[in-house]
Amino acid sequence: MGSDSVEAQAVVSQPPAEVWAVISDPELYPRYVRGLSWCERVTPHQGRGARYLVRVGYEDEVELLIFRQDEHLVWSSVRRQTHRLSIQLRPTPKGTEISVLVSLQSADQNVTALRRRIDDALARLRDHLDGAPAHLPPEPRDPSSARGSTLSIAKTLVKAGVLTPARPDRTLRQLASLARWGATVVGGYQASAARGPHEIAYYDEDGPRTFAEIDERTSRLANALSRYRVTAGSRVAVMSRNHGRMVESFIACGKLGADVVLMNTGLAANQVAEVVRNHDPVLLMADDEFASLTTYLPPELPRVRTWAEPTGSGPTVDDLIANGAKDKLTPPKQPGRIVVLTSGTSGPPKGARRPTPRGLGDAAAVLSRIPLRAGERMLVAAPLFHTWGLAAMQLGMPLRASLVLQRRFDPQSALQAIEKHRVTSMFAVPIMLQRMLDLPERVRSNYDTSSLRVVASSGSALPGRLVEQFMDTFGDVLYNLYGSTEVSWATIADPSDLRAARTTAGLPPNGTRIGILDSEGYPSPPGAVGRIFVGNDMLFDGYTNGANLALRHSLMDTGDRGYLDADGRLFVAGRDDEMIVSGGENVFPRPVEEALVALPQVREAAVIGVPDNEYGQRLAAYIVLKPGARIDADTVRGYVHQRLARFAVPRDVVFVDGLPRNATGKVLKRVLEDGHW
Repeated sequence: MGSDSVEAQAVVSQPPAEVWAVISDPELYPRYVRGLSWCERVTPHQGRGARYLVRVGYEDEVELLIFRQDEHLVWSSVRRQTHRLSIQLRPTPKGTEISVLVSLQSADQNVTALRRRIDDALARLRDHLDGAPAHLPPEPRDPSSARGSTLSIAKTLVKAGVLTPARPDRTLRQLASLARWGATVVGGYQASAARGPHEIAYYDEDGPRTFAEIDERTSRLANALSRYRVTAGSRVAVMSRNHGRMVESFIACGKLGADVVLMNTGLAANQVAEVVRNHDPVLLMADDEFASLTTYLPPELPRVRTWAEPTGSGPTVDDLIANGAKDKLTPPKQPGRIVVLTSGTSGPPKGARRPTPRGLGDAAAVLSRIPLRAGERMLVAAPLFHTWGLAAMQLGMPLRASLVLQRRFDPQSALQAIEKHRVTSMFAVPIMLQRMLDLPERVRSNYDTSSLRVVASSGSALPGRLVEQFMDTFGDVLYNLYGSTEVSWATIADPSDLRAARTTAGLPPNGTRIGILDSEGYPSPPGAVGRIFVGNDMLFDGYTNGANLALRHSLMDTGDRGYLDADGRLFVAGRDDEMIVSGGENVFPRPVEEALVALPQVREAAVIGVPDNEYGQRLAAYIVLKPGARIDADTVRGYVHQRLARFAVPRDVVFVDGLPRNATGKVLKRVLEDGHW
């Protein structure tokens, strides 16, 4: 078989030493070379003889054969030694000439396409070195176009089965419900009741309920709640685990036009009191198990029990439903809002007003990247008070999904539910997936999970090792949504993205724009790490305390930093406020955490910045070992030093029994910093 060579040259204005700083680190290449999605060093040393795993549509191992400082480097495939890449630097009066030579078997690559790819990579590298701003996605001409074209939305909804032929009378009733109530929680369930009244809306520990039953129960509940001064524009605080009565409370408040303040079940009693004081609800609806958290609430605040325990007292949701009138309600002039509390990982939780969806186009955006289908049997493991659990319920509405709700997440109970209900999709946070994997294989193998097509994760970063282990165990069903309470969704990584680059946050769905901006709000150069800004139709309406987030180019600040690779995939480096400067170098904890959890002895790890007299700041690592595993701090530091730069090695290594987490499983780094846990 013959071989081909492709040559290309470019001249940049920087001296060879500056160019070498980029090209001498192969792990940076995916930021500039399309189709090269991953590069990871697998040898402890760098330079000549170092080996890397790369993914270019397939996985390969390459070795650096030549590594002459500021002059020349040569890669060679270990498995296909006819595949080589040579990059030479020559100083010129205008800067540096870069010469690229790629040799490969002619049957393995379209030479013309390869030449275009090399030219494109050199152009991106030149722009990076020159500091030339990357092009931002164009702003929509009008706000209604941000979701994408009507045709693309329709295609997505048809593919998902949201728009399908049905009995004309039911279709008319479905459309009439959406027209009356809008794309709200109420409108979604009213439309489902009109389209499929006898289909199952949810299963919980008390059994199933149909959409028709929910419609009647929530009308009765709404009529009863009006006696508690719940009216359009008033606020109701809800503090519940995942169960049907919480869903019914949502809908009943929506029928009255009241705002719902979702209380995080992991709050302390003083935090509950602060949230109530700041939001002034007219009613608290809460599970009995949280009664102790209401100690500091005003005694005059009425309470309704959403999940009753035998020892509790006072009216329950079921009591109100039993005594409420069946009268239908008229849609309020303005739909009620949903207020979600931020996670509180970096400070006190704040109330964020979620926008009312403007139509099915918002659901279509997520469905363009996560292939959910009509009639889903959806296990919602993520808490409904969390943005991700709420998103599952809202996505389930146009799909007429049957929600499978469990009050407490238990990995084995989740597997039982998947088998029992033939669950097709699961919404979870990463720690839940880790706990499923932590079950012994003999336990996992007892349950049939073959019905699962989608496992959608969000809420915190997915460790790369967890991504690979989960898909190797359950199949290529994993989807990772990166977003926040404030921006809703930003990007979604599907299984092909995660196989290509296990730590990627993925690509933006239809109608979503991503920008990487510098500290002044201008677009960063290609491949550079900057602040992540997002634009879509579901940006939040501000915090309930009147504050908001920065907007640039119609994009909202996420508070995170990251970069886009050459194929447009987003990679999140970490929180802007987590970055430390150690000895003049910018360091993010997340790459260190990724390196630590790759150790076979480590179950989980968290890294934070702490003050340092010599370097200004240094990294401290908190590590949880697997049962029976042993490793010392020097071994940990040596392992990280083999894979990351010297300034990324944690000086402090602390072994702990567990990490402090909030109710959604996110590590509370501010608690680690305080040291009181």
